[in-house]
Amino acid sequence: MKRAHLFISGRVQGVFYRAFTQEVAHSLKLNGWVRNLRDGRVEAVFEGDENAISYAIQRCKEGPPHARVDNIEIVWEEPEGLKGFEIRRTA
Repeated sequence: MKRAHLFISGRVQGVFYRAFTQEVAHSLKLNGWVRNLRDGRVEAVFEGDENAISYAIQRCKEGPPHARVDNIEIVWEEPEGLKGFEIRRTA
């Protein structure tokens, strides 16, 4: 079990990026959450199989059709044992 904490920048708000991320996580059976940040970035956490997380990160680099991803900062952390994947309120 691994945990990746992502900070995604670019045109990632107002383009269904959070819903896209949730769909990716569900399809890969990953746990975690995603939320908008007030500075225009999106923050996401994935917990689960390392290969599934790596694939999710690749999908996040692509994003949904109207998004433009300029950068993803990834911090690998110790998993917390999250269950499910949710869209959280803006931080």
